Amino acid sequence: MINEQFVYVGVAIGVLGAAAYLRDTLRGTTQPNRVTWLLWAVAPLLAAAVEFKSGVGLRTLTTFTIGFMPLLIFIASFHNPAAVWRIGRLDYVCGALSVAGTVGWLVTRSGVVAIVAAIVADLLAGIPTLVKSWTDPETESVSAYLGAFLNAAILLLTVTDWTTAVVAFPLYIVCLAGFETFLVGAKPGPRHRRAVARRRLVPRATPSTTT
Repeated sequence: MINEQFVYVGVAIGVLGAAAYLRDTLRGTTQPNRVTWLLWAVAPLLAAAVEFKSGVGLRTLTTFTIGFMPLLIFIASFHNPAAVWRIGRLDYVCGALSVAGTVGWLVTRSGVVAIVAAIVADLLAGIPTLVKSWTDPETESVSAYLGAFLNAAILLLTVTDWTTAVVAFPLYIVCLAGFETFLVGAKPGPRHRRAVARRRLVPRATPSTTT
């Protein structure tokens, strides 16, 4: 385990990564899904409030940052019309389910239930962007996801008492941000489509018949 003060290092990395995504959004080279990024702001900010109330301490700063930076990205998406991803039925369905999960969390007021509900709400909000990162990774920027991954990973390295309140949300962020980093950085979706297209172009060999 590393010293708890390394949380500041993780937060700085996360902020720098999100700031690069924010810059690309303002330029219009990145097209964030507004439904995802708005709800990615709400769930972590509420989770940070729960963590703060539960006495998590300095590590709450990581969760707060993971929520505050998406809020800035959501706001920045209104600056440039080119920085808007088309919203479809899936986005609205996932957004509605995410809001329902968040409401359920607020109603329960139970620590563990609240954290689990926050994770489910955040994941549902992220599904449209996960799909977009598979189909159109060029509309995304890897910086925010890599920054969030490193931010949460560093926090986990500082933990000595692994309780649900402390590690559940950052552990989820490590998984989600790590997967998003892979989808956007490695671009497996387009590679898969190209491979399928090549296979379709190759004529199938017909078995020879002998008489």
